[in-house]
Amino acid sequence: MKIKIPRKINIAIAAGILGLSNSAGAQENSDKLNVGVFTFLSGPAAAYGEPGRRGAETIIDMINSDGGIEGRTIEANYIDEAQGTEGVITEYRQLANDPNYNVMIAALSSSNCLALISVADQLKMPTIGWNCDTHQLYANNNSEYFYRPNGSTIAEFVSYAAYLSKVNPNAERIAIINPDYSFGHDAAEIFISAMKAFNPDVEVVAELYPKLGASSYQTEISRLSSARPDVIFSNLWGGDLENFLRQAAPRRLLQTSQAVLALGESVLQSIDLPDGIIVGVLGDGLWMSPDAQSNPRTVDFVEKYHKEYGGYPTFPAMKMANSFMVMEEAVKSAMEDNGGTWPTREEIAVAMEGLQVETLTGEVNFRSDNEGLVDQIVGMTASSDKYDFPIISNMIRFEGDVMYSPQGEDPLGWVKSLGPDFLAKLPEPGSYN
Repeated sequence: MKIKIPRKINIAIAAGILGLSNSAGAQENSDKLNVGVFTFLSGPAAAYGEPGRRGAETIIDMINSDGGIEGRTIEANYIDEAQGTEGVITEYRQLANDPNYNVMIAALSSSNCLALISVADQLKMPTIGWNCDTHQLYANNNSEYFYRPNGSTIAEFVSYAAYLSKVNPNAERIAIINPDYSFGHDAAEIFISAMKAFNPDVEVVAELYPKLGASSYQTEISRLSSARPDVIFSNLWGGDLENFLRQAAPRRLLQTSQAVLALGESVLQSIDLPDGIIVGVLGDGLWMSPDAQSNPRTVDFVEKYHKEYGGYPTFPAMKMANSFMVMEEAVKSAMEDNGGTWPTREEIAVAMEGLQVETLTGEVNFRSDNEGLVDQIVGMTASSDKYDFPIISNMIRFEGDVMYSPQGEDPLGWVKSLGPDFLAKLPEPGSYN
């Protein structure tokens, strides 16, 4: 019988027999921890990607001010994903082929992550997918170097369906307006499947997919108005979401139907949203959540971010910062495992196997398929006496391991198998405030 030896044991054996603990991959003589950070820095998607960069800058400054990670300060090289997947792969390869780079934080776009996951394994570069959330990421990939600590589309959009079903159990007429690419189409399929699982009487009265970067949504707004849905669900994001909301406001579209804006928290400080809009953070990355506010490091992060940039960190900033905390913990764990020497890339990757990390907003727990389980926070917009923008109230914090499809099961098949009994066991709105 062939016995599979865990990678941690294999590495320990290799280090002991061959003396590899101080190999070139470990950068023993450097005082820097070099990281490639991939996000959108230009174009409409920068409205989402730029807060990610700011989150990285803030957490890097905090870590470096405290002496860095095991004495090494972090130095980031930011790569703009707006150049397209081919350019992203090229720049990733260039950085990965430089022995001075230890880790990649990549990427925002799910399509870029899908393209990079095999490259990461090929080049043996530990990579943390800071934002991409497609449930297809690990469907056909058994990766040893690509880890995702931020959530999956399954957990995210099932949580929105569950929250909506809790606050408005009679909602049956559903309309969709999502971006015309895999993220938008996948979200619609998951949300609709979950809604029908919770209530078989649900029907879709409009399903619209405007192109990314569309300048006008008047046609879509007219079609949504005429369909008279109970609910309008959207996972538009970045500049697209802002444009849609500004154009929809004169028609009072969000007041005549219950709106569910999956990425709505990212625009609360820039768009005047009415009360009662269902919004969330695609995970647990809410800077003003009870867990975040009880964490002194998070309070410090928010204060520094606000002082530097004049606004509060939206969830892309929190996702990015949490990814750096995963990297920090992985490096420390790797050094504990290897006796205190600076780790190789492989040792950093191995250290993330089954890792549990306390982040700025909660905790991430990695499964054996490298999927990081995080909780899902969903709530409703409400006016605030403290801030000059809407906040999220009436919240539910769904437990991560409950909302993810079980490992090894077909994700969409699992969603469709859910029913009223599953819904009844979940927390009630307002249970997390």
